[in-house]
Amino acid sequence: MSVEKDATADEDSASGRDAPDPSATPKMRVENVTKQFGRIIAVDDVNLAIRPREIFALVGDNGAGKSTLMNVLSGVHAPTQGQLHIDGEAVTFSNPSEARSYGIETVYQDLALMNDLDVATNIFMGQFPTIGIGPIEFIDWDETAERSENIMMNTLGRDVDIKTEVEFLSGGQRQLVAIGRALAFDPEVIILDEPTSALSVDATRLVQDTIRRLSEDGITIVIVSHDIESVLDLADRIGVLYRGALVDVLEPHETELEQLNELMTTGTLEAGLKSDD
Repeated sequence: MSVEKDATADEDSASGRDAPDPSATPKMRVENVTKQFGRIIAVDDVNLAIRPREIFALVGDNGAGKSTLMNVLSGVHAPTQGQLHIDGEAVTFSNPSEARSYGIETVYQDLALMNDLDVATNIFMGQFPTIGIGPIEFIDWDETAERSENIMMNTLGRDVDIKTEVEFLSGGQRQLVAIGRALAFDPEVIILDEPTSALSVDATRLVQDTIRRLSEDGITIVIVSHDIESVLDLADRIGVLYRGALVDVLEPHETELEQLNELMTTGTLEAGLKSDD
C-alpha cells in the first residue's frame, strides 16, 4: 500500500510558524521505495514528499518501518527498489557520508555523546578545526570554542557553558549538544530519532522550541517518534507507517490523538473516527 498526500498549506502551523510552501520543489522525495531484508519487507512502496524547512514527523507502532525508512533517508541502507530525490535530483547513498554530502545529518536516539568530555569537544569530535604549517597540524582550540559557542548560543539560542562535561547536563541539554554536533556540518536536513524520548516536560519543551527555531532558520526537520502527543503540537505534517506502508499523511490541526492511535495500530480509521470532509 502506498499513500502520498500533498494537502494545501495552512496559513499557520500549530506552532504559529508560516507553513512551508506545498508548491515548492520537495527538499526530499521518496519515490516507490521498498526495503527488503531477505523475505521481510520492512518498507513497502513508500511515496513521500517532504517540503523545504518543514517539520515532518514519521510515526508508527513498533515494527512499522520507521527506523528502516529513517536509515534509507540517512544513507545507512540503500533501498531495494525505488528512488530518493534531493531538491529534485535523483540521488543514491551507499553510506551516511554520502548523505552528509547532500546536507543530511542524523541525530540518533542514543545521542552517542562522550560523557567525560566537554560540550565543545563533543560537538567537534572527529572534525576539529586545525592550525599549522605544511603537513604539521594541531587542533585549533580557540576556533573550536568560538564555533561551539556560536552554535549553542546563536544558532540554538541556548546559554550552555561549552566547557561543561556532558555528564553534568540535563537530558534536554544533552539532546541540544547532539543537535549542535549535527549543525557543525552545516546541514540542510536534520533527521531526529525519538528526540523527546524519556525527557521531562521542561526538557521536551526545550527541544521542541529548538526544533522550531531550526526550521525557522531554513533547516528541514524529519522527526521519527513514538510520542504522538508531542508531534501533534510540533509537526507541520505527520506521516503514519503501518507494517512498512505509509497509510496516511495528516495535518495536525485536522487530526485528533484517537485518529493517530487508530492508524498506528490498525492501518485504517473506523468510520466514527474519520474527519468530516
